Amino acid sequence: MVQSLKPFWIVLVCWFVCLCLGGIPGCGYHLKPTGDLSVVQYQSLAIPLMESSSSSLGFEGEFTRVIREEFAGHAKVPIVPRDEAAAVLTGKVYEIRTEPLSYNIIRSTVQGEVITYEVTNSRRLRIKLDARLVDRKTGKVIWADKVMEDKATFEVSEDPMSTRFNQRKALREMARRLAKRIYLKTFERF
Repeated sequence: MVQSLKPFWIVLVCWFVCLCLGGIPGCGYHLKPTGDLSVVQYQSLAIPLMESSSSSLGFEGEFTRVIREEFAGHAKVPIVPRDEAAAVLTGKVYEIRTEPLSYNIIRSTVQGEVITYEVTNSRRLRIKLDARLVDRKTGKVIWADKVMEDKATFEVSEDPMSTRFNQRKALREMARRLAKRIYLKTFERF
């Protein structure tokens, strides 16, 4: 019986060594070094200004800057103008929505009548994004995600400038998280 288990253990050890060194034999998956584009190697990448169907926040420039910084900080592929790039990363924010998250109920008496109203303490900001990476020469879509979504909360203050600052801060947090997700989709490790 011990003799019949010996070939099994040899095969199991060989399979484990293959898995550790280069992936599962025959499945096509294997580890790539960080910073390599999945599917095809590109020499350059363009990240033009992200578009938005809503101009209420006017954040497109900052959003694009955060995404570019994510790629510049991790990828070994240079970011160049669109007409010089091998691949183009585009994005369009197609929904921006804020909604009350928490509030206080205030009761006050005005001319003998009790008035009740709600005052918002915090709001939730939600963004939906359509992003894609395209081979510039062929127009072939390398990857696309039409429903990238992120949300963040921010405090609402009596001071409109403070509320606006908090909203911008929440937007930057979402942009960083979305930038990481876009980077991972572009530079996968498998």
